[in-house]
Amino acid sequence: MERMSVGVSIWDKLTRLVLGLVVVAVILGLALWYQPVINANRGMRARKLELEHRIAAETETARKLEAALHAMQDPRTVERLARERLSYAKPGEDVILFEPAAPTNNPPAFGSPQP
Repeated sequence: MERMSVGVSIWDKLTRLVLGLVVVAVILGLALWYQPVINANRGMRARKLELEHRIAAETETARKLEAALHAMQDPRTVERLARERLSYAKPGEDVILFEPAAPTNNPPAFGSPQP
């Protein structure tokens, strides 16, 4: 009788081992099955984040343009911009334009102090 109880416990252990391996195989199979879906979801989240950043940037641009448009309703602003950007002047005024200084590409001499 002792021999039968030993055999039964071995079969019980083997059955549990096989069921455990089947569960692990099913879990791995599901993970592999859903891996493309998980990758696609990850890509969509990255794209969504990128689009949200672009929306924020475009909203900021729209806000700045709206402020510029609102400022253009003032005639003094229009006159100032015409004088600055287009070099317009009223009759009898003289316009003096200053050109920016040309950049120098001369490397400093060895041992000379840096500005």
